[in-house]
Amino acid sequence: MTLLNLRGSLRIRLLAGTLFWIGATIAVAGWGLSGMFRQHVARQFHAELRTHLDQLTAHVVLDAQGRPSLSQPMSDPRLGRPYSGFYWQIDLVETAHGTTDGASQGYLRSRSLWDHVLRVPPDTPKDGEIHQHRVMGPQGRMLGMVERSVFLESTGNAGTDSLRLIAAADERFMEEPMGRLNSTLWLALGILAAGLVLAAMVQVRVGLAPLHRLRAALARVHSGETHRLEGDFPAEIMPLVNEFNTVLGHNAEVVERARAHAGNLAHALKTPLSVLANAAHAPGVDAQGAELAHLVAEQVAIARKNVDYHLGRAQAAVSHRIPGSRTPLQPVVDGLVRVMQRIYADKQIQFDIGPCPSSLSFRGETQDLQEMLGNLLDNACKWASKKVAVCTNFAPASVTIVIDDDGPGLTPAQRSAVMQRGIRADEKTPGSGLGLSIVDDLARLYGGAIELGDSPLGGLRATLTLPAGLPHQGT
Repeated sequence: MTLLNLRGSLRIRLLAGTLFWIGATIAVAGWGLSGMFRQHVARQFHAELRTHLDQLTAHVVLDAQGRPSLSQPMSDPRLGRPYSGFYWQIDLVETAHGTTDGASQGYLRSRSLWDHVLRVPPDTPKDGEIHQHRVMGPQGRMLGMVERSVFLESTGNAGTDSLRLIAAADERFMEEPMGRLNSTLWLALGILAAGLVLAAMVQVRVGLAPLHRLRAALARVHSGETHRLEGDFPAEIMPLVNEFNTVLGHNAEVVERARAHAGNLAHALKTPLSVLANAAHAPGVDAQGAELAHLVAEQVAIARKNVDYHLGRAQAAVSHRIPGSRTPLQPVVDGLVRVMQRIYADKQIQFDIGPCPSSLSFRGETQDLQEMLGNLLDNACKWASKKVAVCTNFAPASVTIVIDDDGPGLTPAQRSAVMQRGIRADEKTPGSGLGLSIVDDLARLYGGAIELGDSPLGGLRATLTLPAGLPHQGT
């Protein structure tokens, strides 16, 4: 996981923080519980040794000769089984006749020690005081040991002996329970950690689900299904949704005002241009006036072309940025075909309209689609001999409208030229030369394209690709 991914994904950031604290908590809990159980087992281990030591102290006596012995056997049967792991031993530290030598170590031993003598570190605990040590025992095993010094008088008043009483046990009786517990403990903590991780993932998924719904709502706005964000969102997200809807509404108002201003500008310009055009064609002017009238009419025509062209671009520039715009294709195509049938009724053009699904739509404004298709159909009908074909193709994010005619067509050089503003393929044919240029500009503003090629009908094929307004598919 890179730092960029950590910063760029809210899901990863939440999961990373949660997983870190889960891991830290599990580790600390495991360490703490293991330590507490170790202390408990160690206390139990040494408590059992003290019990053996107390029993040994209670049973040890001196006979008439001053020799230590046990008044009765020890109760734990493990002390009588060789190398069982539990041991006791009595050392003579000092007798009534003086200090003993090293041979008095292990003067009395449990049967479990067999022929082994415990070597205790030099120590002089006070009478009745208990000391703990770790010593090497039979078979090289480490033993936990407790010792106590006692002073006993013989029955014949021969004197007082100082004895060291020892109880010991193999530390494996302490380590094995710890190992078993640690295995069980870490297994349980691992299962707990897995459950917590799963719960964290579910929590993050559930917690971020409103963001998925928000993204789906934005997609519906982008695809043209709606003009505002709609849906039930948590209180933490609703301020963002409300602000976004406010921005969308304000943007729509700005666009409408821009369109109104563009229309007002067009009316303001076209009215004086019409007056000038009418004045230029007024009858009763002399030769010099006729030349001036021709110049005025020519300049008025140029001005009208530029007004139409730039108004079209201005309207497209604002309209294609309106979120939520969506225009069904079939009604626009059918309406334009009916218009063309009336305009070119004298040519008796046969229109072949391919099937178009009712759900297929263009992600944009209706007037822009009418402008583009109207220019292409008008151009096809103008040059067609008898037939014009229209078909639509659908891709995941775009729609393609193909218009064919059986006219003379265009050469590759002419196709490139007619896409430029004000250039016509045939200057003898009426027209401004702006139609294909406007179509190209509008398509580009929407992220689409217009391509010209050879038609199977023998004329020109115009292929218009535009963003599709998809029907809502759910989240």
